[in-house]
Amino acid sequence: MKITFYGHASLGIEVGGKNIIVDPFITGNPKAASIDINTLAADYILLTHAHGDHILDVEAIATRTNATIVSNAEIASFYAKLGFNAHPMNHGGSWKFDFGKVKYVAAIHSSVFPDGSNGGNPGGFVIEGEHKNIYIAGDTALTMDMKLIPMRTKLDLAILPIGDNFTMDVEDAIIASDFVDCDKVLGYHFDTFGYIEIDHTEAIRKFFAKGKDLMLLEIGDSIEL
Repeated sequence: MKITFYGHASLGIEVGGKNIIVDPFITGNPKAASIDINTLAADYILLTHAHGDHILDVEAIATRTNATIVSNAEIASFYAKLGFNAHPMNHGGSWKFDFGKVKYVAAIHSSVFPDGSNGGNPGGFVIEGEHKNIYIAGDTALTMDMKLIPMRTKLDLAILPIGDNFTMDVEDAIIASDFVDCDKVLGYHFDTFGYIEIDHTEAIRKFFAKGKDLMLLEIGDSIEL
């Protein structure tokens, strides 16, 4: 499983011979100017919620690739009405796709499309594929529901927001890593704009002090599990 950071909360995942893009907000992010969305392969697009900084490039990518959009029922219905392929999910539900199993899990945030349409309830994803399991938290506060995840799935990586203001901060993300029983963390949703700028060195130090590994990738960089 290969995971690439495209900036903000945007990710590329290569697993089971398929390409997944998560929450594509790339063309609107000046920090991600090096990423050309017209070169990104996508069999699936996973969306945690409907905010503009998570869905901006969905239509452009899906139109070019014919990718299937996977999200909650309201978001999936929104895109299905526009003619896109969509797979609806809801909290606690899972589905076996051709690349692995996906479970839609709880997140505490808000969710509305830029045009005011109902974005349903926000969520995160647990993905099991190629004998590796990851948790993509989405935009969320620290929540006790995270403790449910390791009851069913032993994680190899937790992808957690750390930018504060709109989501968890670094300290809450450390607690979240305890809740999901995973000491290997990829941080995201930070530095994109002023509200969520962080001190990288201090964030890594705080995780290290708790015996945990926080990875902060440069945009375009990847890790392999």
